[in-house]
Amino acid sequence: MPGANYRAGAGAGAGARRPRGARDREEDGGGLEPAAVARDLLRARDPRFDDLSGEYNPEVFDKTYQFLNDIRAKEKELVKKQLKKHLSGEEHEKLQQLLQRMEQQEMAQQERKQQQELHLALKQERRAQAQQGHRPYFLKKSEQRQLALAEKFKELKRSKKLENFLSRKRRRNAGKDRRHLPLSKE
Repeated sequence: MPGANYRAGAGAGAGARRPRGARDREEDGGGLEPAAVARDLLRARDPRFDDLSGEYNPEVFDKTYQFLNDIRAKEKELVKKQLKKHLSGEEHEKLQQLLQRMEQQEMAQQERKQQQELHLALKQERRAQAQQGHRPYFLKKSEQRQLALAEKFKELKRSKKLENFLSRKRRRNAGKDRRHLPLSKE
C-alpha cells in the first residue's frame, strides 16, 4: 500500500513520504520579515556612476592630487637608498622591480600629461578658427596618432635618444619580418 508509510510515520523515519509538492514549498519564517528601511540604508553606491559625486575632470583631478607626485618622488628616493644598502639577494630583486615599476608609472603619467596638452592645444586652435568664422575641423584618430608620433620624435631628437629608439625599432621589425618569411629547406 503506497500511502501506508505516510499515515503511520507522520514524518518520522527515513521511509516517510511527504504530500506531493511539499518539498518545493518554502518553509514558514514565523512571520518575521526584514525591515525594508535597513535594506535601503545598506545599499552601496559606486561613485563612478553616481551623480552625487560630480563629473570627472582630469585637469581638476591632477591639480587636486598634485601633492601625490611629491610623495611618490620621496618614496622613489627612499627605494634608491635601500637599493644601495641591499646589493644582492631577494630583497635587491624586489627593490629593483619596485623602482622599475615606479619609473614606468612616472613615464606613463608624463605621457598622459603630454596627450592632455596636445588635446588642449587642438581644442584652442578649433576655438580660434570658430571665432574667425571658419568651420571647426576635428582630427581623425589616425591623424591624432600621427601628431603624437611626430611629437614623440621631436622629443627623442631633443634628448638625443632618437638613434637608439630607431635601432631598437628596426631590430623589432626585422624579427617580425623573419617570422613571416617562409622557412628555407637546407
